[in-house]
Amino acid sequence: MSAMQPIETIEVETLTVGCDGGGGALGHPLVYLTLSAEGRAECPYCSRRYILKEGAKTGTHGH
Repeated sequence: MSAMQPIETIEVETLTVGCDGGGGALGHPLVYLTLSAEGRAECPYCSRRYILKEGAKTGTHGH
């Protein structure tokens, strides 16, 4: 049995992110993910979690 890798959480400053699993032999096809209204997204391939960085200016708040 192999140990499970901890799920990586990545802070981002945009509402759309591209994930390729880190590239190389362990990567996966590039997919683009759109963060939810809560500012979160999870990659369906590698389960990396993307969260909107606190204070990020996304242009969605009408400022």
